Amino acid sequence: MASRDEITITQEDMRARYAHADRMADLVAMWEVALSDGVHKIEFEHGTTSGKRVVYVDGKELIRRDWMFKLVGKETFTVGATETKATINIDAVSGFAYEYTLEINGKSLKKFIENRSKTSKTWVLQLDGVDIRVVLEKDTMDIWCNGDKMETAGEFVEEGTETHFTLLDRHECCIKARGQMCRSIPISELLQQ
Repeated sequence: MASRDEITITQEDMRARYAHADRMADLVAMWEVALSDGVHKIEFEHGTTSGKRVVYVDGKELIRRDWMFKLVGKETFTVGATETKATINIDAVSGFAYEYTLEINGKSLKKFIENRSKTSKTWVLQLDGVDIRVVLEKDTMDIWCNGDKMETAGEFVEEGTETHFTLLDRHECCIKARGQMCRSIPISELLQQ
C-alpha cells in the first residue's frame, strides 16, 4: 500500500504522460519553414544505433523507416497545402557524428528564405481578437490567410494594381501594388482595411 507521500500511477498513465520522451531521445533536428499556408514545424529523428528515421511535419508522422543499415542519405517529402518539396540530407561529418540539412524546393533553407523574402510579403495582424497571417505571392498575386487561399478581385488602377479580398467575412481589404512589375524596381505593397 502506498504511503501518503507516494503516488500510484498505472502503466497506461505512464505511457500517456511520457510517450514523447521516447521520441525525444532520437530527435536530432528541427526546422520551422514559412510557406504561404502557414509556418510549418519539421522534426527529424535519427536513431544511429537502431537505424530508425522518422519525419514529422506539424506533429504528424509522415515517414518512418526502421532498421536502415545505411545511416547517411536523404528523406524527401512534401509540406503544406501547396505540397512544397522538402528534403532532409543526412551526411557523416566524422566518425559517428552526423550533419542534418534541410532543402526546400531544391534550395538550402537559407537560400529558400532569402528567395521567399523577394517573392512574397507577409503581414501579421489582429482583427476582432483573432490573429491573422496574410501572405501575398508577388509572382501570382495569390493571397493566403491563415492557411487558406483567398478569393480575390484584381483591378488595374492608374498607379498600379489593387487586389481586393475579405477577411473574417466582413473586413474588406485591399493590397495595392505600385511601380513596375520588374525585378530591378521593387513593388511597394500596402494592406488596407
